[in-house]
Amino acid sequence: MIARASVLLAAAFLPAIAPAQDIGRVTRVTLYPGSATVERAVRVAAGSGRVEMTGLPANFDPRTLRVEGDPGIRIGEVAVQDIARSEALSAREGDLENRIQGLKDDKARLDVDAKTAELVRDYLASLGRSGDGDHARPAMDPKAVPAIVDAIRKGGADAYGTLQRVAVKKRDLDKQIAALERDLSRLRSGARDARSLWIGYNAAKAGELRAAYHVTNAGWRPLYRAELDSSASQMDLERQAAIMQRTGEDWRGVTLRLSTGAPRATQVVEPQPWQLVIRPPAQPLQRGMVSEMAAASAAKAMRADQAGENVVAQFQTTYSTEFEVPGKVDVAADGKQVVVALSTQNVSVKQQVRVVPRRGLDATVTAEAEQPEGVWIPGEVQLYRDASYIGTTYWNASAKDKIVLPFGRDDRVVVKSDRVKNRGGETGLLTKRGERQIADLYTITSRHKVAVDLLVLEASPVAVSDQIKVDAAFQPEPKVKEWENKRGVVAWQQPLRPGETANFTVDYTISYPKDANVIGLP
Repeated sequence: MIARASVLLAAAFLPAIAPAQDIGRVTRVTLYPGSATVERAVRVAAGSGRVEMTGLPANFDPRTLRVEGDPGIRIGEVAVQDIARSEALSAREGDLENRIQGLKDDKARLDVDAKTAELVRDYLASLGRSGDGDHARPAMDPKAVPAIVDAIRKGGADAYGTLQRVAVKKRDLDKQIAALERDLSRLRSGARDARSLWIGYNAAKAGELRAAYHVTNAGWRPLYRAELDSSASQMDLERQAAIMQRTGEDWRGVTLRLSTGAPRATQVVEPQPWQLVIRPPAQPLQRGMVSEMAAASAAKAMRADQAGENVVAQFQTTYSTEFEVPGKVDVAADGKQVVVALSTQNVSVKQQVRVVPRRGLDATVTAEAEQPEGVWIPGEVQLYRDASYIGTTYWNASAKDKIVLPFGRDDRVVVKSDRVKNRGGETGLLTKRGERQIADLYTITSRHKVAVDLLVLEASPVAVSDQIKVDAAFQPEPKVKEWENKRGVVAWQQPLRPGETANFTVDYTISYPKDANVIGLP
C-alpha cells in the first residue's frame, strides 16, 4: 500500500544526520490543456535517512506537492527550501550560457589582436610624418630606403589585414551571440531561484521515492486531422497533440501522458434565493428615443444570431480521456511546439451536399458521423477529401451530438437564385399598415454521375414583435421546420439524381405598422 505524506513547508531544513543527495530525475509528466503534473523519482536503500531532490523549479505551487513511496517505504518529514541561484536551472540553459560566454571570450581575444594591429598601424603612420620642432626625423641611409619601404609595406598590409579580419569575425560572433541570447530568453522561465525538496523516510527494503507537483507554464492543445474517402463514405479522424513547456527544466527520457481533464479549484454550489422585486416605473421616453432603442435592440439581436451561425495507448476514465505516448520522450524547456499523433479512428459518415442560397450560391460537401466515445476538446481540424487538402475548420466537439465537418465546395452542383416577386406598399382600410412581399426561386442542378443527398436550408424571417406579421409560403413544402431547433430555419432534404434539376420557391409577405422602422426588411 502506497504511503502518502503530509507536506511541511519550512524556510530551512537542517537534517540531524548527513542526507543522501540526488537531483531526483524527472520520470513522468502528465500534461493537461494549460498545465502539467511533473513527477520526480529517486532510489533509496533499505534503512532510515533523508534524501534531497535539488533543482526543482521555484514557480510550482507547494500546495500541489505529493510525496509517495514504494510498498515498504514510510514517508517522514517533507520540507521545501527555496534557494537563490545564479547558475542555470537546466542543462540546456547551462549549455546556452556556456556557448554565449565562449563566444564573448573569443570576441575579447579578437579585441586584443585588433589593438595590437592598431599599434603597428599607428607606428608605421608616424614614420611618414614630418618631425616637429622638438623631434626631427633622423637621417636615413639612401641604401636602406628600399628595405625600409618593403618593411613598411608588409607591416602595413599585415596590420590593416588583421583589422579587417577582426572586424569580419566580430560581426559574425555578434550574430551568433544575438541568436543564442534569443534562444536563452525564450528558454528561461523568468525565475532565477530553485527549490530543494527534503524527504525523510524509513525503508524496510530498497525502493523508489516519488515527488509530484503541478506547474502552469506547460501543457498541450488538441489538433485533429480528418480525411474523407468520398467513394466509400468513410472518414479517418486522427487525434494530435501540440505540446510545449517552459518550466525551466528539460524533460529527458520521460513517460508522457496527456489528459483531456484539467485540475481546477472547486467548491460546493449552494442554491440562492430567487427574489422578485418591483422597481419604480421608469421615466417615459420620447417617441423618437423609443424607436431608436428598439432599432438598436433588434440590430443587436440580429448580429448575435448571425454570429451564432458563423461559429463554426488511450484510457477512458469517468471524467476524461488520457493518452500515454509510447516510449520515452524528450521535451526541451524552450517553448517550441512538438506535435505527436495520439490515435486514429475510422468512422462511417453520411455525405450531403449542403446549400444555403440566402448566404451564398456555393454547394458544400459535408460529412456527418456519430460522436466517437471519449472526451473531445474543441480544436482546429485539418481537412482532406480524397487525399487532397481542403483547408482547416474549428470543431467544437461539445456543441452537437454528431460530427459535422465541411469538406470543401462541390463544383458539380450548380445553384442559381432568382427574385420573382419584389413589391412594397400599404394595406388595410381603417388602419394603414406597411407591407413588403418578396419571392425567390432557387434552382439546383446536379452534374454528378451518381446521385447525391441534397440538403437545402432557408432562414425565414422571424418577427420579434407582436406588431409584425410574417406569412411564409414554400413550394415544395419543407420536410423539416425549425431545423436543429433553430427558429425560422426550414430544410429540404432529398436525393438529387445525375443531371436532375430541383426547384424551390420561398414567398414571404411581411406586414407592420405604417410608421414603424423595421430592422431586417429585405
